[in-house]
Amino acid sequence: MKPRHPAPLNALRAFEAAARCSSFQAAAAQLFVTPAAVSHQVKRLEAYLGVELFQRGHRSIELTSEGEALATSLSQLFGQLDLALDRVTAPTAAHLRVSTMESFAAKWLAPRLHRFHRDCPDLKVRIETGNEPVDFARGGIDVAIRYGPGDYPGLCVERLMDAPVFPVCAPSLMGDGLPPLTSPSDLQHHTLLHDESAAGRPGVPDWGAWLEAAGASGVDATRGPVFASIYLAQEAAVAGHGIALGVAPLVEEDLQRGRLVKPFDHSLANAYAFWIVRRDGTDNHQAIDAFRRWLREEASGIRSGQSVAAAATR
Repeated sequence: MKPRHPAPLNALRAFEAAARCSSFQAAAAQLFVTPAAVSHQVKRLEAYLGVELFQRGHRSIELTSEGEALATSLSQLFGQLDLALDRVTAPTAAHLRVSTMESFAAKWLAPRLHRFHRDCPDLKVRIETGNEPVDFARGGIDVAIRYGPGDYPGLCVERLMDAPVFPVCAPSLMGDGLPPLTSPSDLQHHTLLHDESAAGRPGVPDWGAWLEAAGASGVDATRGPVFASIYLAQEAAVAGHGIALGVAPLVEEDLQRGRLVKPFDHSLANAYAFWIVRRDGTDNHQAIDAFRRWLREEASGIRSGQSVAAAATR
């Protein structure tokens, strides 16, 4: 049997962190050591390999071609190591880390999560919010739920829910003495609430697309405040500050509870949808499987008795 190379594991670990962070200082913070210690380990690895892994600037580092190749391989290897450890601990795992966008967590997931805890009381779910790409191998995330086109290379992806779009507003905007909302053209008398998630994304409806499809006339699709997220725009609508374009799964709870109403029947299809995303090789992870199964049941209305499609057609 060919003997293994006595690889300097601490040096490899320090190099992988520095390559991933593009910074000795950031890598040191992750590894709980000093930047000098990371630099020393990287130099040790370079001496061991006989090649330069970084080009060092005044206050920056950049991978060489050899460093880039090694970093790619190490990322995959450390990911496989993490997955192997997960497989060993999966039968007794008591926690699950889930990453999702703030609006989905607040408007769809949180109101339902008590049912999952009821069915799986020994499995503790930690919800983390964000919409950036997830580094499953190094970030410790088990499952991600993302709003997007579904293009996540190298990962296992399954469609959770479609996301049709339609206007929503507080019931107070439909009261007596206020400008009517009997036809889409009446929106010219109301404040339109915008969110940045639709900007520049082909197939994701914005106010201009919805108004055109609904045949509205005389409405300036650009006026009104712009919010950094769907969640903020829809919260402004709940507060009665105007009319937002609701994404069906994210307004379902507010429609059911009467915090929002749907003034018009017209909905637009959305090129974006909600997706369950996880790393490859997690098919037999008991905790992940249980959570995925529960998500699909909730999305289909099996558990809640109310589907997203039904909310979208009110």
